Amino acid sequence: MLNYLDKIKHTESGNFFLMAGPCAIEGEDIALRIAEKIISITDKLKIPYIFKGSYRKANRSKGSSFTGIGDEKALRILERIGREFGVPTVTDIHESDEAAMAAAYVDVLQIPAFLCRQTDLLIAAAHTGKVVNVKKGQFLSAGSMKFAVEKIKEAGNDKVILTDRGNTFGYQDLIVDYRGLPEMQSFGVPVVMDCTHSLQQPNQSSGVTGGKPELISTIAKAAIAVGADGLFIETHPDPANAKSDGANMLHLDLLEETLVKLIRVRQAIL
Repeated sequence: MLNYLDKIKHTESGNFFLMAGPCAIEGEDIALRIAEKIISITDKLKIPYIFKGSYRKANRSKGSSFTGIGDEKALRILERIGREFGVPTVTDIHESDEAAMAAAYVDVLQIPAFLCRQTDLLIAAAHTGKVVNVKKGQFLSAGSMKFAVEKIKEAGNDKVILTDRGNTFGYQDLIVDYRGLPEMQSFGVPVVMDCTHSLQQPNQSSGVTGGKPELISTIAKAAIAVGADGLFIETHPDPANAKSDGANMLHLDLLEETLVKLIRVRQAIL
């Protein structure tokens, strides 16, 4: 279902596809190292792959939190990864005027969960002609996401992906309702499970979001068993010292063994 992404490989393998990378672009060297490692793994396992990295983090608990290294600098790093490694890239956009700017550098524009109802933002992303990945709001039912899909398609772009990232459960936790995956697939678009953000513990008194990364494999296996088309996993070689969302990222050294297990689950349900 991702044949509209020119750079994507291994679509003939029958595997789920993967969006993975660091939460934020922290610098060129570390971004390239992460990309090279993930690409070596996904090529070996024949998993279609999209490199993920946010060029800027606009949604932060505290004003002093890391937001980025500069928009153009980060976007050029994403462009370099796409060019040198021959893989598609995805990054978030936050306001309508960012759509065209980011589209000049990446292949997929991602709409953050808190912004999934922003009509002007969805339409601006659609008008770039790029693939648009919309994160489901933590505050929305799966069924409500059909309106986001309609907005993008009515703007002339049928290249849409939907990503679930859990539902608000109280003030400081999230829970995944796996019924939502097949419901969103009924809209005729690929559906992804965000296995890292769905384990966030937001609104902590410290002002830094917590998480339960030890459950990433659990969330991912359940999603594949339900029939998710793809997985979204943020990963880092040193999550404890990552500049953004380290509390819920998968250690890069654990990615391969996790993916091997998930391929087995996928094969078992086919």
